Amino acid sequence: MGKVTIGPGAFLYPMPIMLVGANVGGRPNYLTVACWCVVNRDPPIILVALNKNRYTNIGIKGNGTFSVNIPCVKMVKITDYCGIVSGHEVDKSHLFKTFYGKLETAPMIEECPLNLECKLHQIIEFQTNAAFIGEIIEVYSEDRYLTNGFPDIKKIDPIIFSRHENIYWKMGENLAQAYNVGKNLKSNSR
Repeated sequence: MGKVTIGPGAFLYPMPIMLVGANVGGRPNYLTVACWCVVNRDPPIILVALNKNRYTNIGIKGNGTFSVNIPCVKMVKITDYCGIVSGHEVDKSHLFKTFYGKLETAPMIEECPLNLECKLHQIIEFQTNAAFIGEIIEVYSEDRYLTNGFPDIKKIDPIIFSRHENIYWKMGENLAQAYNVGKNLKSNSR
């Protein structure tokens, strides 16, 4: 087969980009993040990993809430900017139209096609990062980003990140129907 070792690393794809929102010092702050995952379906729980020195951490810990905002490819420049500059030095509260939902303390971005309002449940500290685990309390979108009442990935057009190249990507084409394309293999394996 000819496999070679490339060393330990988090080479997981795709890595959809999100903007994490939290109120810090009475103002909304947004941070670009690619390290996150769904850890439970019911109730819906996500994990967001942030470097321990990120300004946003102060707001998440202080309020016990945060938001996950999924930007579209048209937002790539401003999304990148939010990851380049720190809230320690730059006030990012004016960059977006901010709205609040049920929790009243998790700022969300109106321009993003999809917004997840989260209540903090747990923080796990690692050497350089903190993993914030939160329950998704509500999801917000506009009808134009939905199909049959659910978020449509093609309509949302999320930004995908390749960490080792430091390149943003767009989504590709539909490959196959999940929980269906492999059915023939299941019947042939008996």
